[in-house]
Amino acid sequence: MKLDDLLGEYYELEQQLADPAVHADQSQARRLGKRYSELTPIITAYRELLQVESDIEAAEELATEDPSFAEEAKQLAVQKEELTERLRRLLIPRDPNDDKDVILEVKAGEGGEESALFAGDLVRMYLRYSERQGWKTEIIDATHSDLGGYKDITIAVKAKAGAEPGRGVWNQLKFEGGVHRVQRVPVTESQGRIHTSAAGVLVVPEAEEVEVEIHDNDLRIDVYRSSGPGGQSVNTTDSAVRITHLPTGIVVSCQNEKSQLQNKEQAMRVLRARLLAEAQASADAEAQAERKSQVRTVDRSERVRTYNFPENRISDHRVGYKAYNLDQVLDGDLSGVLQALMDADTKERLEQAS
Repeated sequence: MKLDDLLGEYYELEQQLADPAVHADQSQARRLGKRYSELTPIITAYRELLQVESDIEAAEELATEDPSFAEEAKQLAVQKEELTERLRRLLIPRDPNDDKDVILEVKAGEGGEESALFAGDLVRMYLRYSERQGWKTEIIDATHSDLGGYKDITIAVKAKAGAEPGRGVWNQLKFEGGVHRVQRVPVTESQGRIHTSAAGVLVVPEAEEVEVEIHDNDLRIDVYRSSGPGGQSVNTTDSAVRITHLPTGIVVSCQNEKSQLQNKEQAMRVLRARLLAEAQASADAEAQAERKSQVRTVDRSERVRTYNFPENRISDHRVGYKAYNLDQVLDGDLSGVLQALMDADTKERLEQAS
């Protein structure tokens, strides 16, 4: 879309949002307000660029009479280049899910109890990072291991109200999916040898009910008794719920809540998110829209990151990122590695746009 078209859309949105009748329909008002917020930084940069271009033209005309204006024209030309680049970045096609909250799952993999303990380290890392961002987290379901780690855990992560457009939880955590590998001496190792184990991370955007249509006939719902570490019974009623989506074979279970109804609602929440992610992946594949970038083409089943405790090193293998602040990363300081991934994605989008 041309910038003049975006400017026209922006003015139209201003008029619509100024109409009290529009706010009688809250869903429409939110939709218009969201689009207005998305366009505001683009229009602001565009207006600044037009003003600078006008100032350059005036300075060049005045320079024929007063040479001092020639230097001003040079400075304005530099400002024009900066604004042009800023505008180019703002016009990069956005990921439509960037404003969404996420469902994050961490599962122990190879390595037995050590893998479960590492999964627990990853969970604490994400919880601490979320805390730093002011996000709200909710544990939907969890299966603990005997030594205090996690066999698997599902967490909902929700952004704070009024988050900057395009800076939702998905925008920052969408590249976390994949196999995370740890290298360290396990607590269970008596000889002091370094072991390698892994845990899997899955991140999907949380879906609204209206985004995914699920038919009751497509579901098989089983109930069973919740259990804790070592098979210990959590309660004596069949409150745990397992939902199988028959058309896709996706299975979701939840046993954290005390009532069967609550567990079913939480399981449906996770199922909607997985179905939305699968539908979007299928649409991308059919349209051959997958971009050939280091970040986007990585197989979710492949190793994406290594956490080396002896060297205090973290390495992301997709973008070649390496830092020696693993202790800080595990304490929730993910800013460096996440920024490297987002920068690689932005670079790829810019190259495609040009």
